[in-house]
Amino acid sequence: MRNITEIIIHCTATPAGRAVSVSEIDHWHRARGFASIGYHYVVGLSGEIMAGRPEKQTGAHCRGHNASSVGIAYVGGLDETGTPADTRTAAQRESLCRLVGRLKARYPGARVYGHREFAAKACPCFDASAEYN
Repeated sequence: MRNITEIIIHCTATPAGRAVSVSEIDHWHRARGFASIGYHYVVGLSGEIMAGRPEKQTGAHCRGHNASSVGIAYVGGLDETGTPADTRTAAQRESLCRLVGRLKARYPGARVYGHREFAAKACPCFDASAEYN
């Protein structure tokens, strides 16, 4: 079993309201040379929590942190002009909170981070550390 110390939140960097499937993200990631989707979970627009890469497998979502983390992406992250923005729907907010809570219970001591804390990006377009720790 992997030693999980971080839960890292991402966005898909897609326009608000545009549905994105796990298979679509898997296609994007394979095109970049990944073995499969890099995230362990994806939270869709209506709040559905979709499985990505199995948790027992190392992710491919945050360079230098994959071995000890679980990666979650919510669909969205860009406003109608393509500017980074917190576009989470109410259902996504609720599901993210529930999923993070389950993961923190499964991995006591794991801290939550936004991808932006490890990379020069706006992702996930909100302060995940402040919201979930």
